[in-house]
Amino acid sequence: MNHHSRTAESLSCHIGPADIRAATPDRPLVCLTAYTAPVAAYLDPLCDLLLVGDSLGMVIYGMDGTVGVTLDMMIAHGRAVTRRARHACVVVDLPAGSYENGPEQALESARRVMTETGADAVKLEGGIAVEASIAALVGDGIPVLGQIGLLPQHAEDGFRIQGRGEDGARQVLEDGRAVERAGAFAVVIEGTVEPVARRITEALSIPTIGIGASAACSGQILVTDDLLGLYDGHLPKFAERYADLAGTIREAAQRWADDVRSRAFPAERNTYAEKPAREG
Repeated sequence: MNHHSRTAESLSCHIGPADIRAATPDRPLVCLTAYTAPVAAYLDPLCDLLLVGDSLGMVIYGMDGTVGVTLDMMIAHGRAVTRRARHACVVVDLPAGSYENGPEQALESARRVMTETGADAVKLEGGIAVEASIAALVGDGIPVLGQIGLLPQHAEDGFRIQGRGEDGARQVLEDGRAVERAGAFAVVIEGTVEPVARRITEALSIPTIGIGASAACSGQILVTDDLLGLYDGHLPKFAERYADLAGTIREAAQRWADDVRSRAFPAERNTYAEKPAREG
């Protein structure tokens, strides 16, 4: 059953994977994460791509990383986002443990995501190691957004910037070429030294979406909770805080708490009066 709520009319100006694939350097792609229906509605008109990222493990569920996020969690949040997104291309992450065993497992997981959320595409981490799985998904008609460089799902010894040294640079570039070869419509480059990310962008025919990579990438993505100042954990160097919504929330809650304690809330306008009895 497809839970996608987008009508044919609403999709008339919808950006699909093919549109992302056809992106040109003169108009960088604008991409953000979304995990809930209201945030998806706010961001949708402004973005080319909305990623239902497994970063929700940290920013929504308070986990230490992305490992531990389940396919069911991704599907629930993916469904919420597609209910309200009309314009942007919606991509859902395949979480750790849902695709690494090979093409058969990747197909089973991706089919569930596409069928149960109505998303436009899935994303999975890795280059050469998942080339066969990406090819299998694309062959099955499932659009894939790749990810190379820093791979949070597989960073067992901590997050390390990728692409350093000749061997490191070669590895990320080869991973990018593998993702392109397998048929992905675009690739995210995360946590990779700038000259290498720039070189990969120049070498590939598919768009690159940077996060801690290079301004030369075809587009940029950030975790929305970092952008808005909502996440209370570590803010990575590549993120930029454009608002302090955490401060706004604290201030509003403090004012309400003060009003409750002083009995200023609820006021008469917040309560319901008894209806007068009908005469006769």
